[in-house]
Amino acid sequence: MKIIGITGGVGAGKTQILEYLNNKYGATICQTDKVAKKLQKKGGACYETIISHFGEEILDEKGELNRSLLADIVFQDQKEREILNAIVHPAVKEEVRKKIAQEERRHTNLFIIESALLIEDNYDGICDELWYIYVKDDIRKKRLVFSRGYDAKKVDDIIAAQLPKDEFLRYCDRVIDNSGVFAETMMQLDRIIKDI
Repeated sequence: MKIIGITGGVGAGKTQILEYLNNKYGATICQTDKVAKKLQKKGGACYETIISHFGEEILDEKGELNRSLLADIVFQDQKEREILNAIVHPAVKEEVRKKIAQEERRHTNLFIIESALLIEDNYDGICDELWYIYVKDDIRKKRLVFSRGYDAKKVDDIIAAQLPKDEFLRYCDRVIDNSGVFAETMMQLDRIIKDI
């Protein structure tokens, strides 16, 4: 089984790439964001620890984490972001390892881990290759404003909290340029899949 890590800044179009790899090549997709959300739900492995640090004021009326409130706190304060990451990321990685073991038993050919923090969380130790999805900053900003309705300041805060392009390039084995039309991206992906 090939284990590929896919990363890139917010607004790089990773979701569309994952859908393509799943539909065309039957890749099993594991998005660390979704794993993290599950672990942060009431009863999840991270829920109590997050509340004990951030306080009950980050809960909504149903007793679940108010994710946008928590995001506002951690994107504006690096120390708080580091604390949240230290709670969530080790639990996510453990869950990812369990999923890999399950997929190996199923004889899956291609397992893809998608994470914005693939490099920071040292997923290179788990993955056979790391792929960086690159998109020019101005295109990413437009996509985020258009598709997610974020304002310019929120987009700038999120981008500032992520690794710069040269860090991605330093650690990743392959670069997929997703700045143009998706047909070009599909051709790049087809070439890479043939190669591996």
